[in-house]
Amino acid sequence: MAGCSCTAGSGQFRKREGRRLPRISTPGAGGSRKFTSSFQSPWYITIGYRGSYTIGRDAQADAKFRRVARITVCGKTSLAKEVFGDTLNESRDPDRPPERYTSRYYLKFNFLEQAFDKLSESGFHMVACSSTGTCAFASSTDQSEDKIWTSYTEYVFCRE
Repeated sequence: MAGCSCTAGSGQFRKREGRRLPRISTPGAGGSRKFTSSFQSPWYITIGYRGSYTIGRDAQADAKFRRVARITVCGKTSLAKEVFGDTLNESRDPDRPPERYTSRYYLKFNFLEQAFDKLSESGFHMVACSSTGTCAFASSTDQSEDKIWTSYTEYVFCRE
């Protein structure tokens, strides 16, 4: 299929095989011009963790937080290895090729700040985060019981 035109809504769109990247001209050796692509896609890594905490009677302000059990890493295999090196645990997806993506890696440490430092040192910055929480004993009517809450949080980092 060399190319076809289709109309969607009020605009015209052309569908083509392949994708052309914008090219810029840069001076080469001997005054010749060298054409290179000016497009480089950004790279993303997502860090996620499950946490839990207990809130006492009457939702007092002294919530008791438990440690983070595991920090998961989602992204391109080669990029995760570049950023986290030996601290990346690949045991859940050991034979993943470097050009493929995975969501099965996790870190050998449990400190979010350490993961954030490694990402920052590699030129990443946070672009989004999301968190959810649920109460494990939501159906309980006894106000004297402590309630255990669980949460899942993800942080998305980008390097351009």
